Amino acid sequence: MTETSTEGTGPEGGALSNLLHETRRFDPPAELAAHANAKADEYQRAADDRLGFWADAAERFLTWERKWDQVLDWSKAPFAKWYVGGKLNAAYNAVDRHVEAGHGDRVAYYWEGEPGDTRTITYADLQKMVSQAANALIELGVRTGDRVAIYMPMIPETVVAMLACARLGAPHTVVFGGFSATALRDRIQDCDARIVITVDGQYRRGNQAALKPAVDEAVAGCPDVRNVLVVRRTGQDVAWTDKDVWWHEVVDRQPTTHTPEAFDAEHPLYVMYTSGTTGKPKGILHTTGGYLTHVAYTHWAVFDLKPETDIFWTAADIGWVTGHSYIVYGPLINGATSVMYEGTPDTPHQGRWWEMVDKYKVSILYTAPTTIRMFMKWGAEVPARYDLSTLRVLGSVGGRSTPRRTSGTGTTSGTTRLRWSTPGGRPRPVGT
Repeated sequence: MTETSTEGTGPEGGALSNLLHETRRFDPPAELAAHANAKADEYQRAADDRLGFWADAAERFLTWERKWDQVLDWSKAPFAKWYVGGKLNAAYNAVDRHVEAGHGDRVAYYWEGEPGDTRTITYADLQKMVSQAANALIELGVRTGDRVAIYMPMIPETVVAMLACARLGAPHTVVFGGFSATALRDRIQDCDARIVITVDGQYRRGNQAALKPAVDEAVAGCPDVRNVLVVRRTGQDVAWTDKDVWWHEVVDRQPTTHTPEAFDAEHPLYVMYTSGTTGKPKGILHTTGGYLTHVAYTHWAVFDLKPETDIFWTAADIGWVTGHSYIVYGPLINGATSVMYEGTPDTPHQGRWWEMVDKYKVSILYTAPTTIRMFMKWGAEVPARYDLSTLRVLGSVGGRSTPRRTSGTGTTSGTTRLRWSTPGGRPRPVGT
């Protein structure tokens, strides 16, 4: 159904305006309801047997080297332990098993840089890239349990670096590339990172923006950092220290195979820091088994993912938990094809996102209410220039979309039906 208030009318016309101001209530299209992944019976199964529900999800969505002895240990509440005794490898689940299942030729990412450069990366490509990066980290002395800080833009090497860490059981902490050297230093020190992975610079609104100077300043206050691994993205001149190593010099010469080790389900996968707006940033530890089960299930259920046919795009930054969950781990575990974009929505023009939806035939788009409002301000004539008929699900995250908020399933144009979804603790059945 659709629920909104009636206040205001917003910009005239257009699907986006309709979505934010629609007041009618709709039953889902019969075809969508018939083929939806998550229906009302999902609620009933979870209500009848909560732990059995999550045991089934872990078996359906993940490959385990050793099955768990206990689904949930709640003996030290509020600290939960999920899938106690189970063993698995996050990178294997995200990449290798798809290649082994014969899906190596499936595209994992369509990546587009802000200047217009593109890369198409299959699961087989990603397996080789992650293996090389893991071998390089081993050469640099990274061992299981070592922490690795990642300070990078939206480029494929960011995903590769995360998965290489996961492959080795080395928890990563990704720091948003817009944060200052001080913020980066605080996070490196707090998690005791031994390696930092970064780039020379990134493209932002048509300009080159250096990232390495912030790393140099941060690392100067972190004597325990052994090396800084630097990806060459822009080719701009950067200062160099004895700790610095070029990615292409150490990673590209590594073997393209690596055998992953299975780790305990409660082994740390990554640390995500709070923004620090209300005090010192707090590191939130995400362990492997429970986190991967949750993001794989919610990605499948909430977005109604059909990995064989859907093109999925989370238009967020990997530096936030949304990016970790729905750019990297959720889509890859489900064998999905994703779009990844380096730049901003209005560079080089206000139709860039819609141009990419048209180009890559995106069917699921996950973004924020602030972005939707920005698009509305620009006017309906911008998206009207492009074919958006492949879009079938829109997801909203990171804030409320004003009181005039649309949720549920509704008709937004003559040919396109869009289902609004917000990933949370459980799916919303189609039609409710």
